[in-house]
Amino acid sequence: MDLKFTAEEEAFRTEVLDFLRTSLPGDIAQKARTGTRLTRDDMAQWHAILNAKGWLANHWPKEYGGPGWNAVQKFIFENECAIAGAPRIVPFGVNMLGPVLIKYGSEAQKRRWLPRILDGSDWWCQGYSEPGAGSDLASVRTTAVRTIENGEPYYIVNGQKTWTTLAHYANMIFCLVRTAQDTRKQEGISFLLIDMNTPGVEVRPIITLDGEHEVNEVFFTDVRVPAANIVGEENKGWTYAKYLLTYERTNIAGVGFSVAALGRLKAAASTLQSNGRALIDDPMFAARLARVEIDLENMKTTNLRVLAAVAGGGAPGAESSMLKIRGTEIRQEISSLMRRAMGPYAQQFIEDHGDDEASNAAAQYFNNRKLSIFGGSNEIQKNIISKMMLGL
Repeated sequence: MDLKFTAEEEAFRTEVLDFLRTSLPGDIAQKARTGTRLTRDDMAQWHAILNAKGWLANHWPKEYGGPGWNAVQKFIFENECAIAGAPRIVPFGVNMLGPVLIKYGSEAQKRRWLPRILDGSDWWCQGYSEPGAGSDLASVRTTAVRTIENGEPYYIVNGQKTWTTLAHYANMIFCLVRTAQDTRKQEGISFLLIDMNTPGVEVRPIITLDGEHEVNEVFFTDVRVPAANIVGEENKGWTYAKYLLTYERTNIAGVGFSVAALGRLKAAASTLQSNGRALIDDPMFAARLARVEIDLENMKTTNLRVLAAVAGGGAPGAESSMLKIRGTEIRQEISSLMRRAMGPYAQQFIEDHGDDEASNAAAQYFNNRKLSIFGGSNEIQKNIISKMMLGL
């Protein structure tokens, strides 16, 4: 694979830069660059801007609303967006559910849900993790029992999901549910789409270490879900879940965001301190900085290869787990070094942190501790790599 951009790709990069210069709201970019929490309206606004341009679902096929980009164009777009301070697109509808529906959903489901993902009519969240079923998703206990009421088939859902990101904003949730008990646990799981406004759905906030409300618990008590909302075949949800997770793990790697964060880290570390020296001149700090930059360059190449494989019609396999491991470790190391670079300005915990990078450094550091856990912990990813590539 040629890692140099062609003249056409450079022209596309210029087009992306022009778009970001004219269309990315400055207040949103400032929040993203400094790690300030985005509001629901901020996220929805950027979603709408990208959709109006036709660039929102850049990995969807053109017939479903994607722009028809190749792997390199996707890489250029995501990289330049991160450097410009564009926020991360809320991934649950566009980057996770969308590909599953395109590959496994019925035509009726595609016609209904895909346009609503694009235009923002539906805000999706992910109902995977449960107490006792985090990285071991095959242990999910939330049940969905099929029944018929007034001649219409339904599922009655009971159970609990946890660590559900942005569920307090969502009106829809895609869930792994158990539809069979008397079989191998991976073979008794289905993939179900649930309206969050249905009676019996309750959302409770979880306040994380950085003092923010980002994740939630979601409870289901006798929730009635139309049988038409099951994706693919009953009891085949494990296949769809694994397919979705390859996209989630690749997205968690956050190559573009690490590139942007590394640039800000270098600038902060180059600032003269009270002793007249810059932190970047400290040999120990410089060695850590060099190590993370080398790792990031290697990961950029791997990311391009994975995107190229997907563009060729495949789904990322063990490579997505590799990206997830290295990507999250790199992002955590950069946030740790940034906290070091900010010195006393990065307080250990700030009740009401402001909108500058120094006062958000500690909050970012604490929030990024979760990166190596969600989407399947890094320890689990190593097991996946061993099984897929070494046959262990």
